[in-house]
Amino acid sequence: MWPELAETRELKSVLEVLSAMITPAVLILASGSLIMTTSARSIRCVDRVRERAAELEELGTATDPPSEIKRRHLYNQLEINAKRARLLQRAMSRLYVGISFFIATSVAIGLVAMLDVDVGWLPLVLGFIGAGLLFTASIYLIIESRYAITTIDTEMDYIIRYSSVLMTTREVEPVRDRRKAERPPRLSDE
Repeated sequence: MWPELAETRELKSVLEVLSAMITPAVLILASGSLIMTTSARSIRCVDRVRERAAELEELGTATDPPSEIKRRHLYNQLEINAKRARLLQRAMSRLYVGISFFIATSVAIGLVAMLDVDVGWLPLVLGFIGAGLLFTASIYLIIESRYAITTIDTEMDYIIRYSSVLMTTREVEPVRDRRKAERPPRLSDE
């Protein structure tokens, strides 16, 4: 039942099993890398939510047109960032569970080879489940990145709209030629 390590043929089969067990490590590494970047994105998203909430508090109960535009914009941003945070959380959950399945795949490969049982389908199923979880996490991350682009677009639209409202509701000081004001007097001017 146990392979005899002293024999060359048996050593070759042990190395084949070890090679097969190490293969899921590539997917574990990819999932770990995605977890790190997803975690960073999640932190930035939560920070944006906190910033927007603080801006809403500062806005208070003002009802002038610029404040109303800003309030609508902030609520819109909060809604989009809440969706982003949920998607990032779902993606991270799938990545963590996917890593567990890849580890289980590696262990199952070793156990099937060591015990010489006829359940070779088990590591295959575990690997497919892990790959499926990695795939769905990637889909969630793609959707979240689309929301991030939407956030940027609405931010730019808001800046354009807000600046035009400010220009129409407040008096704008005329632009002076600063070069004349900053230039030292000439000898002939004295």
